[in-house]
Amino acid sequence: MDSTQKAKKHQNKIQRVGVIGGGQLAWMMADAAKKLGVDLIIQTPEKDDPAVSIAKDTILAEIDDFQATAKLANSCDVITFENEFINIDELSLLRKKNVIFRPNLSALKPLLDKYEQLCYLRDLGLPVPKFWESEIEAEAIKFPLVFKARRHGYDGHGISVIHDINSLKSQRNPNIFIQEFIPFDREVAIIAARSVTGEIKVYPVVETQQENQVCRRVFVCDENLELVEEIQAIAQTLLNSLEVVGVFGIELFITKDKKVLINEIAPRTHNSGHYTLDACETSQFEQHLRAVCGLPLGSTTLKSRGAVMVNLLGYEFAVNDYLTKRQQLAQIPNASVWWYGKTESRLGRKLGHVTVLVHEENSTKCRQETEAIANHIESLWQS
Repeated sequence: MDSTQKAKKHQNKIQRVGVIGGGQLAWMMADAAKKLGVDLIIQTPEKDDPAVSIAKDTILAEIDDFQATAKLANSCDVITFENEFINIDELSLLRKKNVIFRPNLSALKPLLDKYEQLCYLRDLGLPVPKFWESEIEAEAIKFPLVFKARRHGYDGHGISVIHDINSLKSQRNPNIFIQEFIPFDREVAIIAARSVTGEIKVYPVVETQQENQVCRRVFVCDENLELVEEIQAIAQTLLNSLEVVGVFGIELFITKDKKVLINEIAPRTHNSGHYTLDACETSQFEQHLRAVCGLPLGSTTLKSRGAVMVNLLGYEFAVNDYLTKRQQLAQIPNASVWWYGKTESRLGRKLGHVTVLVHEENSTKCRQETEAIANHIESLWQS
């Protein structure tokens, strides 16, 4: 029995999934939804948002439009989220009317405010950087420091690094908190899923590289076993504590002395997991829908020895579908090109991504090969 037949065997009454948000994360659920026999109903503000093209129905409205979400609830069996720019207090009114949200609103509530998120992680006993709501004790001041937006920060928005006492003293914005600057050795991430029955599946720990605080590359190669086990334990502790139903992305710092610190939690599918579309038995997007629909979770096994994912980031202001460049990228052996269908490019905007599977058995050579492939992809893209 193949995976599609198994899905149909276990399929319950959930046939229509509402998704708040219509960007590329919702768009990449399309193949999985078709495989699982699920219709996607999208709430998103613009008619040319990526997921509109794959939705069974679309409600054109802002993400935090309560009336639109109430309408969405009447059109589907369960509601999930593509992003976290929501008004949880208003959504709680729908929950009282037995609207089903997955993840549950109670799982999202401690995470939406980045300061409260760090408080929750700290109180759970998980490793986090030092942080302060506003005032810092004089003896704790050590520059540089990081200013972070409590809400609505993404892809580097809402983050700034300060280097002097004057900048610190001039900070009066109540929507900003302060975090210690971590001179990390590497950044890594893990995607983890939890089902309605409490089953947890984790994906490989991957290394991520950023450009102006936007994810640029993801490398899927062997990691130190102790490191992997520690990060997997963090993921399991978090998901069980919140009783999550769905997929979460967890970003972490690895310091020079091999200490693990959580950077932040994304309570949804995540850019660091896009490689799973091509490199894993079950993509993060199918896994999320499986969890949301009450289905058994799928295998997270890699199909190849390793992989590399490179984001196709905008490098100019233009209206261009870059067809010639996409065709060149598609000629790379073992490459899959994903293009999000956005109508315009701007600096740093995520327009698509490329994943290449690698079959080199030696872990050192695997990493060297993925690095060379990433360089080649970027040279073609930016030429």
